[in-house]
Amino acid sequence: MGNLIKVLTRDIDNGGNFFLDFENAQPTEPETVVWEKVNQVLTEARVVLDHLQNYSGAGEEIRQAIQSPGVPGVQEKAWSAVVPLVTKLKTFYDFSQRLESSLRCLLDVLTSSTSTPTQHLEQKQALARQFAHILHFTLRFDELKMSNPAIQNDFSYYRRTISRMRINNPTADAGNEVNNELANRMSLFYATATPMLKTLSDATSKFVSDNPEVPIENTTDCLSTMASVCKVMLETPEYRSRFTSEETVLFCLRVMVGVIILYDHVHPAGAFVKTSNIDMKGCIRLLKEQPPISVEGLLNALRYTTKHLNDESTSKQIKNMLQPN
Repeated sequence: MGNLIKVLTRDIDNGGNFFLDFENAQPTEPETVVWEKVNQVLTEARVVLDHLQNYSGAGEEIRQAIQSPGVPGVQEKAWSAVVPLVTKLKTFYDFSQRLESSLRCLLDVLTSSTSTPTQHLEQKQALARQFAHILHFTLRFDELKMSNPAIQNDFSYYRRTISRMRINNPTADAGNEVNNELANRMSLFYATATPMLKTLSDATSKFVSDNPEVPIENTTDCLSTMASVCKVMLETPEYRSRFTSEETVLFCLRVMVGVIILYDHVHPAGAFVKTSNIDMKGCIRLLKEQPPISVEGLLNALRYTTKHLNDESTSKQIKNMLQPN
C-alpha cells in the first residue's frame, strides 16, 4: 500500500488531514498493552483461516454410512472421520468468542471521549490497523464458510449421531469434546450464513448498550470514518497505485463492508438513510466496479446481514443497486 496513505479532508466528516497506514503502523507506548493482547488473537486468526481453507469434510464417509446403515464398520468409520472435524469446528467457534473480546478492547480505546473518533484513528493507527484486520478476517472467514457446504453437512451428521446415542444412553455424549449442550450452541453459530459477522455485529451492539456513558456517536462516527477512509483509498488513483497487491484492494473492500454492517446494526436509523454519514451509493458503486467473483460475497453480506436495508427509509435506488443480477 506504500508507507503512508493520506485521506482527503473532504471525505471525512469530522476531521482534518490524517494518514492511516494499514500496512506498517506500529504501536506507540500507550497502545502497547491492548495491541499485544489483540495481536495474539490476530496471529491465531491466520491459523484459523488456513484450517478453514483446507477443510475438506467427511462427505464420502457420511454418504456411505447413510446408504449402508447395516454394514459392519461403516458407521464407525464415518464417526471416526467426523469427530476430529467437529473438534476443529469447535476451535473456530471458541475463537469467535476471543475475537469478540478483542473487538470490545479496541472499541473501548477508539470510542473513548478523550478524543474524537477521527483523532483516535489518526493517533492510534496501530490499533486502527488491528481493527481493520479483525474485519478483514471476519469477512474472509464467512466467505470461506459459505462456500463450503461440508461444514454444515458434517455438523448435522454429528448432531444426529449424538442424538441417537443419547436415546440409547442419556450419558453417552459425556465423553465427547463437543457434548449435546455445546453442539446446540455451535449449531446456532453455524446456522447463520455469516457467523463471524453476526458475532461482531452483536458484540458492537452490546458494547453500545453496556456503555451508556459513551455517546453512541463515538462508535458510529468511528465506523463511518473508517468506511470513508477505505472508500477514498480505493477511489483515488495515486493512493491505489501504491497498493502492493490486489489482495490489498480486497482488504480495503472487506474492511469497508465490515464497518458498514456494524454501523447499520448500531446506528438507530442505519447506514442506508439519506442522513447517514456513509456514502452508501458510492460504496455500493465501488464494489460493483470490481471483478464480480471477488466481491459477490461482500455484496451478499450487505444484502443479507444488514439490519435496515429493507426499511421504508431506504431509497429505491439503493435497493435496486443491491438487487442480485
